[in-house]
Amino acid sequence: MLLTEPAEGTPDVVETFEALREASSALAAGHGPIAVDTERASGYRYSQRAYLVQVRREGSGSVLLDPVAVDDRIDPFIDALADTEWVLHAASQDLPCLAELGLRPARLFDTELAGRLAGFERVALGTLVELLLGYRLEKGHGAADWSRRPLPQDWLDYAALDVELLIPLRDVLEAELAEQGKLEWALEEFEALRVAPPPPPRAEPWRRTSGIHRVRNARGLAAVRSLWEARDSLARQRDIAPGRVLPDTSIVQAAMAAPADEEALLALPVFRGRAQRRIVDVWARALRTAAELPKSDLPDPSPPHDGPPPPNRWADRDPAAAARLAAVRAGLATIAEANRLPIENLLQPDLVRRTCWRPPANLDAGTIAETLRAGSAREWQIALTADALSKALNGAGPAE
Repeated sequence: MLLTEPAEGTPDVVETFEALREASSALAAGHGPIAVDTERASGYRYSQRAYLVQVRREGSGSVLLDPVAVDDRIDPFIDALADTEWVLHAASQDLPCLAELGLRPARLFDTELAGRLAGFERVALGTLVELLLGYRLEKGHGAADWSRRPLPQDWLDYAALDVELLIPLRDVLEAELAEQGKLEWALEEFEALRVAPPPPPRAEPWRRTSGIHRVRNARGLAAVRSLWEARDSLARQRDIAPGRVLPDTSIVQAAMAAPADEEALLALPVFRGRAQRRIVDVWARALRTAAELPKSDLPDPSPPHDGPPPPNRWADRDPAAAARLAAVRAGLATIAEANRLPIENLLQPDLVRRTCWRPPANLDAGTIAETLRAGSAREWQIALTADALSKALNGAGPAE
């Protein structure tokens, strides 16, 4: 059955403090867990803030909150959602922008993560809802500009549907996990996700510019860095997604071309456009700054990595480590298949690589368990994998 709007209709958007207090009182009077979702404008805005918050609770119905309209002053809403279990799909995408509003769950159930642990190959919300509940959701606006006002009615229908069936889906997945003996694993995962700190800022985020691998020298990398930083500053000031200010491809193209002046820069694609011509001095100044840097201030073309190199280079750099990784991966694949788990959920791939690249001196299961624990592995993961990793590492040989 195709759902194009909520069964009870799409509620009006909460845009005033009076409506906020009424909606919060209704939510507090409800019962059971609370379904939560957000809509952002990632492809349009610099910030990752929530432009709409959707919640639903049994006995309360659904609420669509516009936090911008109430200046993010949502204390009654925060109180109504406190000390309850929240149900989200792909919670890691929504928790940061919810935390910006002061919204933090006391308990968490992630339906996407639950679907992965239950062994479902496809875990998109619409897929799980159709497979487990028999409904098809009207989709299509997830990548829209949710900072737009007023929001179109079909967008609001879509947003309300995202929480319409989250609680029934949670109940079916909980029963499935319990039947498979995985519910405790899932609860550990949900709690780890709930309390996880935000990732530290990247030391050199400009190095993630798409196509940067084409820039072969330090001076060119300095140009990429300078243009990236100028774009980031401008995007932040205007609250516009950086790619809409200047595409990565244009940054790389300008760095490789090294135009001598504004005229040469304006001859390049994209920079010829009216929008770029208006701010060409920003990009020309960034390029001049990079061109005038002393050699000592140029970026390293091959910066040291925080961790092991890419696995495809292991065989050349450290054949013993490559053998360890192959043996461990084979052991983990067997365990994952036996337990109907994605291998990346059985043990974090980065932790696997780090353990294989520089394993502890003692390769017994107890030491491996402590190594995994220090790498933030959950207890259920350690119980399933420590012994297998110990055997695989011992069989492949210790680090030289």
